[in-house]
Amino acid sequence: MTTIPLQLAAVHSRLQAACQSAGRPVDSVTLLAVSKTFGADAVRAAYAAGQTWFGENYIQEAVQKITELRELPLVWHCIGPIQSNKSRLVAEHFDWVHTVDRLKIAQRLSEQRPAHLAPLQVCLQVNVDGGPTKSGVAPQEVLALAQAVAQLPRLRLRGLMCIPDPAPDFEAECALFTRARELFDALSNSGLKLDTLSMGMSADLEAAVASGSTLVRVGSAIFGARHYPA
Repeated sequence: MTTIPLQLAAVHSRLQAACQSAGRPVDSVTLLAVSKTFGADAVRAAYAAGQTWFGENYIQEAVQKITELRELPLVWHCIGPIQSNKSRLVAEHFDWVHTVDRLKIAQRLSEQRPAHLAPLQVCLQVNVDGGPTKSGVAPQEVLALAQAVAQLPRLRLRGLMCIPDPAPDFEAECALFTRARELFDALSNSGLKLDTLSMGMSADLEAAVASGSTLVRVGSAIFGARHYPA
């Protein structure tokens, strides 16, 4: 675990350099540490180094960690796909959700959010690549979904999230991220009060910051390579 604070510091250095290159304040981009497949001890090590926002892809694994670490003041983000039979777990345990791409899921999350908790903070996942097999709402459908989600009583719409396919170079990465930023700007101009553009990961955070990201989701650069069960 001793490497986690060093790697976390290195990611912060990358973010600082990316912000300076883009002419942006360093505090305009928030770091989300993606702790999927890593245990509670890894999260504790990152927390001891100053990290409080964590992202999880696998809901049942995340709920175990959230429960084990409930004494720590952490903010938990669901950044994985949400099936209908898992929506209650998300609504009851997470603070944020980045992967809403259907009104049905948003409605379930709103209905299942416990009354004693703050509204669930929500980003819509948008398919900026246009690929038919990728998760995310189509760009031409984002406005209608955003307007509907913004009316749900136990959710607060914060912005957009995207996971584009790997691009061959920095300029191509920026082009994909710019599509998401332009959609974000269009939603904001329509009257929706948004503040979060969740885009960029370990390999492409510099392009994401250059394109307007306000939140980058970094896992392997902080926690190391993941080892998935065979």
